[in-house]
Amino acid sequence: MITTDRLPDVATTGRPPGLIIAAPATSSGKTTVTLALLAALRRRGLSVQPYKCGPDYIDPAFHEIAAGRPCFNLDSWAFSRGRIAALLDAAAGAELCITEGVMGLFDGGSAVGAWGNGATADIAAATGWPVVLVINVAGQSQSAAALALGFARYRGDVMLAGVILNNVASPRHEALVRDGFAASDIAVLGVLDRQSDFALKNRHLGLVQARETLRLDDRLQQLAVSAERGIDLDALIRAAQPARLDAPTLRPLVPPGQRIALASDDAFSFIYPHLVAGWRAAGAEIVPFSPLNDEGPDDGCDAAWLPGGYPELHAGRLAAATNFKTKLAAFARTRPLHGECGGYMTLGAGLIDAAGCRHAMAGLLGLETDFATRKLHLGYRLATLHAPAAGHAAGSVLRGHEYHYARVVTVADDALAEIRDPGGVVTSETGSRRGLVTGTFFHLIDAAEETVC
Repeated sequence: MITTDRLPDVATTGRPPGLIIAAPATSSGKTTVTLALLAALRRRGLSVQPYKCGPDYIDPAFHEIAAGRPCFNLDSWAFSRGRIAALLDAAAGAELCITEGVMGLFDGGSAVGAWGNGATADIAAATGWPVVLVINVAGQSQSAAALALGFARYRGDVMLAGVILNNVASPRHEALVRDGFAASDIAVLGVLDRQSDFALKNRHLGLVQARETLRLDDRLQQLAVSAERGIDLDALIRAAQPARLDAPTLRPLVPPGQRIALASDDAFSFIYPHLVAGWRAAGAEIVPFSPLNDEGPDDGCDAAWLPGGYPELHAGRLAAATNFKTKLAAFARTRPLHGECGGYMTLGAGLIDAAGCRHAMAGLLGLETDFATRKLHLGYRLATLHAPAAGHAAGSVLRGHEYHYARVVTVADDALAEIRDPGGVVTSETGSRRGLVTGTFFHLIDAAEETVC
């Protein structure tokens, strides 16, 4: 058991101390190191609150399993400072916060959103949490120190606590890398050997979901052992600092209804925990149902929501789910029904899978999508609603993101919104509306400060 006398006094500081696990670039091993730390610290008896920078559904699900606490996203482009401050308060009862960064430490969008461009460094600067830089040292040795020195000096409001060397090939390799750091004041907090046995499978939107990963608990314990062997966990804990972000006035999240039927299974799992928590805080009740099990929305609900996910991997099963489609259509005749990305595609007329086979979807919107000829759509988005949707009034401005590979064949309904990229350029994506049914590839993160109601 780790005793809290090694940690700043939470009662005095108001929040538990934290660290940010960042890297020079994507594919450096941030997720592996974060999971290793969460699992190892939990094995020691420490309660750790996980966070993830940027728009991401998949990594946080792994974090939640490793830490045993829900993982919340932090994003300077999409969230107000007040929203981030409120999410930091979700760490109540924890002794330490561990946040995984996104892409490279200083990488973000091309334009400022709510107050930043979405870079991990924005969150580090705003919270005061020190950064632990994960360096993939495969193919280099002393040069890793030069890289770390550049990151330590690049931005004066971001503090580097030290580095963790990932993908170390041998004791001799480790010694050579450490030699490069000997003349610097950057601490080497530890190393992780190559984790070939832990390699997580990928698919087109990132890692295979945690809920689909076999023997995940065993793999996490394997990572914990590696962290205990190679990382100075005590030094890492001592490096943590309390978050200093104040909490200005915060606008509550608006639920789409009082009782919300929420699709939830392997095909529909991309819903941000802060949204669900915000809806519940506003007094809403969440009633899950599984389209893959041929279940429809509960008739006692006053709104239904189909989140994103992987309907393209289960298109045949969804096409055959007649009870689900019948109940969905009956629900939509009298109450609002909204779909995001995968949910939007499922509300459409048809979906062509990667093999070129067309599957009939719910037919509540005219959208036809194609995965046989894929096209990447990726980036932050700002949506201005033409009509009420997802609990928000016409004219509302919403912050979110788009990330999918579907090619749109047909959009046969009225446009739901004007959607712009971070640079203000209007995108081809407009979403759809037909009666009480709305859908869009846009994933909602938060309402924008400039919302008009």
